[in-house]
Amino acid sequence: MRSGPRAIGGLQLARLLGDLSGERPFYAVLARAIRRLILDGGLALRVRLPAERDLAAALGVSRTTVTAAYDALRAESFIESRRGAGSWTALPRGRASRLSLAGGGAPFGTVEPEIDLGSAAPGAPDLFDEAVADAVARLPAYTAGPGYDPAGIDPLREAVAARYTERGLPTRPEQIVVTAGAQHALNLLIEELMSPGDPVLVESPTYPHALEALRRRGARLIPVGVNAGWDVELIGTSMRQAAVRFAYVNPDFHNPVGRLMDDGSRAALVAAAKRGGCHLVVDETFAELALDSDVVMPPPVAAHDTDGRVISVGSAAKVFWGGLRIGWIRTTAPMARRLATLRESLDLASPVLEQLIAGELLARIDEVRAERVALLRAGRAALVSALGELLPGWQFTVPLGGMSLWARLPGPVSTSLAGAAARLGVRVVPGPLFGVEGLLEDYLRLPYVQPPGVLRDAVGRLARAYRGVETAAPPRSLPTYV
Repeated sequence: MRSGPRAIGGLQLARLLGDLSGERPFYAVLARAIRRLILDGGLALRVRLPAERDLAAALGVSRTTVTAAYDALRAESFIESRRGAGSWTALPRGRASRLSLAGGGAPFGTVEPEIDLGSAAPGAPDLFDEAVADAVARLPAYTAGPGYDPAGIDPLREAVAARYTERGLPTRPEQIVVTAGAQHALNLLIEELMSPGDPVLVESPTYPHALEALRRRGARLIPVGVNAGWDVELIGTSMRQAAVRFAYVNPDFHNPVGRLMDDGSRAALVAAAKRGGCHLVVDETFAELALDSDVVMPPPVAAHDTDGRVISVGSAAKVFWGGLRIGWIRTTAPMARRLATLRESLDLASPVLEQLIAGELLARIDEVRAERVALLRAGRAALVSALGELLPGWQFTVPLGGMSLWARLPGPVSTSLAGAAARLGVRVVPGPLFGVEGLLEDYLRLPYVQPPGVLRDAVGRLARAYRGVETAAPPRSLPTYV
């Protein structure tokens, strides 16, 4: 006999939750109340929860608030989700009695504001509103036409090409394809350059969403370690032995390691790709974010290219704002035309207004960079200081640029630590998500885009979480990530 309904509606759950007013932030209150219902038996296990939109309407809050609460519960393993099918109540395996009796971290009667260290992306810069206003003023010049240009509007392509030229890589506008962000650019290139089953070389660690895109296409991933830097000879050997079709690399303040590839290694990498007969897809998302005045940025990797095998991917997300979904591809003119044609079957074009905003911001990039660098340097200093004081056993190299620090933990507890930190209101991404084979359990990425005080608070909570994980019995086996 069933112990309860297999699905619950938004109004039903709102009624069970009762009055949640009074405490803030509301998403944390909501997450705690749902957690308590599960632990108290008010919600049976494997009950499908209402859609975020439905629960938000029933509670009279924004959908974003419900999404944040569900995310927090998912991080703690109190709900499980499957894309397209919804979310169900669950209980963390092996932790039922400990959580229900001891609370599993912060007491249920307290609310600590959530700190998101899972996302390396700051808010929009101060002059963003001004750039939007200027872009809106220019928009009427485009509304008489169809509004579809798969390669991007001419002014933005010209601005991106000019920026490459300023960085030491002469570029013409016809070599640029504007995309809906760097991830969209990567997916276009995956579609163009590989077939299911093809070997693709990736760094380990690397950007998790790039790995997901390659796996969806059926790539056979060939990882090469970069924690200690790039071993170009090993990369070249891997390219030849595996007959790699293309390699995805991140040489400019690598995400998550933070390293900057020197110019000699860039030249050697291009030469290795030429010998191996493969393309290089170079992610330049963080290329504009050198933080120290003595850092000399080498020219883009493509500056060493003589036969069109290096394809550069850039983005407005990190320098300008993540909500501005504009990226670009820099390649040969013939390849740019092929990619624009391929794009017509997918999404036709990027929004004209967003392209105009990106163009306005590119024209003021020095001012935006100055603001970004000041914010990131302050955050980096606060994070490094707090780690040194509160977690002295963690090892790391202070990055010269980018937005995150890659810390090595004294033991393989990254996934356990992420779960413990979530119970204290800190969201972090464990090391294995940046790898190919479920390794990197002794690493953790820590972005420093938050204000210094918030970062110090986050490290304090991480230290509390780490002490609990450090004294716990080691797990029988490490988690598996696919």
